[in-house]
Amino acid sequence: MTVNDLGKNLLIEDCHKVAVSDVLQKYKATLKENLLHSQFEMMSANVCLTTSHTGNKGTRFWFVCPNCGRRVGVLLIHPLQGQLGCRKCLNLEYKKRRFKGMLESKII
Repeated sequence: MTVNDLGKNLLIEDCHKVAVSDVLQKYKATLKENLLHSQFEMMSANVCLTTSHTGNKGTRFWFVCPNCGRRVGVLLIHPLQGQLGCRKCLNLEYKKRRFKGMLESKII
């Protein structure tokens, strides 16, 4: 173990992101209802969409994580395993959380 080794957890910044907003932009508003009631395949995993109501009577769309069933806005592809899932399932952390409390700037 080296001084700079901070553990085995990989970072979210190392993953390719698939945001629900990017997927929904590809479909017209009339197709959203059909998409909600269907499954589609992404990275050989069946992915579903779900919704929640916002405070101003709107609707927010979410992915359902294929591993744990959590409602998430972003699914990630693990950089080493190629597995699709949420950050909890893939055991990923944000860089800011990993280095919290450490000096991040260069010392001159």
